Amino acid sequence: MFAVIRYSVPEARAEEFALSARLILDVLAAQAGYRSGHIGRSVDEPNLWAVVTEWDGAGFYRRALSAARMQMYPTMSLMINEPSAFEILVSNP
Repeated sequence: MFAVIRYSVPEARAEEFALSARLILDVLAAQAGYRSGHIGRSVDEPNLWAVVTEWDGAGFYRRALSAARMQMYPTMSLMINEPSAFEILVSNP
């Protein structure tokens, strides 16, 4: 499964957010079931950022979120409230 957590980040906080997002990704990467992760910024809307990760399953992802809770806390006000976990139905490596 993969997860997409989107953030609306004011330009004045972009540098601070990038550092926080890297710390979040580092914590997630240390968790069981983690496969890969990316931090991205929209090329069309520079205030829109995403942390995208891939997991062995939804349970791993949910447990990892609990482990990363303290790292995620400073960025929670920037999160876009929407579902983040997606089941992979088709892959084309």
